[in-house]
Amino acid sequence: MDELKKILALIEASNQAFADFRTLNDQRLTAIEKGNPARADELSEQMKKAFAVIEEQKAVIERLEAKLTNRPRNGGQGDDAKELAVAEHRKFFNSYIRKGIEFNKHELEPKALDITNSAEGGYAVPKVIDSAIEALVVNISPIRSLATIQQISTSDFHKLVNLRGTASGWVTEMAARPETTEPTLADVVPPMGDLYANPYATQQMLDDVFFNAEAWLADNVATEFARNEGNAFVVGNGTSKPKGFLSYTNVATGDATRTFGQIEYYPTGAAGAWPTVSSTVNQTDVLIALLGKLKLAYRGNAKFLCNKNTLFTMAAFKDNTGRYIFNPITAPGIPPTLLGYPIIEAEDMPDVAGNSFSVAVADWKRAYLIVDRIGTRILRDPFSAKPYITFYTVKRLGGAVVNSEAIKLLKFSAS
Repeated sequence: MDELKKILALIEASNQAFADFRTLNDQRLTAIEKGNPARADELSEQMKKAFAVIEEQKAVIERLEAKLTNRPRNGGQGDDAKELAVAEHRKFFNSYIRKGIEFNKHELEPKALDITNSAEGGYAVPKVIDSAIEALVVNISPIRSLATIQQISTSDFHKLVNLRGTASGWVTEMAARPETTEPTLADVVPPMGDLYANPYATQQMLDDVFFNAEAWLADNVATEFARNEGNAFVVGNGTSKPKGFLSYTNVATGDATRTFGQIEYYPTGAAGAWPTVSSTVNQTDVLIALLGKLKLAYRGNAKFLCNKNTLFTMAAFKDNTGRYIFNPITAPGIPPTLLGYPIIEAEDMPDVAGNSFSVAVADWKRAYLIVDRIGTRILRDPFSAKPYITFYTVKRLGGAVVNSEAIKLLKFSAS
């Protein structure tokens, strides 16, 4: 496959670029030791450029990997009827997008956009297009690719979480067995809201046979959905939208005594900064301590999360043996690692600042739940914004932390 060859070549180039990055950093550290701050600043700028190259190569690798992943597979004989049905649905839907229902001799099943008002019309987006929207969202909003996703058919969704608490005890063979306390269950209701986009096109665009209406719609909707939902999963306030994991109460209390739903943080020991390196202090120490706050059952699937600026800073960190703790992509489908754990970029994570929570580590599948009400709906409107035709596209989704033990935050504060 040409894409696979390109991926392998880009990975090799990315690894070489990071080797150059490390060389520049070693030279920068030497300049600092020799008291040459001007040279250190110059090398720091070169490091930023080298890291930008790595970032660009990483983005291309991810796009090529997504292309390989989303490539249609060859179906067997049992898939023929399903594929024909999907193709027919796409044909009808494309006709609806281009011409409107008044020009379409075939009927698509109307679906209510608002469950409280059946008068609101709309048409189910074909699964093929809906999947394309989801694939693009994953590339832009990494939280969706990390968390657990629950498809539901109702807006009244509850998640029960077992807080344990069942007691046990020791007795002799013939002694009575008194009742023990029962386990405690917590009821988590992920806040939900309607996420919508309203892209528009001209009728001339839609009439052009070379204009790919499906791709245009999927790309526009995916961009708008990703920008909003990605932000909500991180910092959403839970009002008509998901509640982001940074919006929960954060405390320095451990798992044994912390209130359910509160998220534990570990301080860097320096206000708005990483700890100052000394003969006894290493910046890597706080990251190791943060990992140590996770129970063993969560560490096995743990992934770091931060934005690009924070990642650039951590890429220059070394452990106590002088080894770099960051490693770039080494193979197709394998993300970069920090301390041996995958690290994912999310630009909605805050930059390092006073009391910021700029680094998170979690078993995201167990920590965060995204709730998607099945299906994306679309309504074609040729009247409201003439001469443009708008496509009101909406989906209902929610999100919440369901296991606050499975996520830890690094707080850039003295305590």
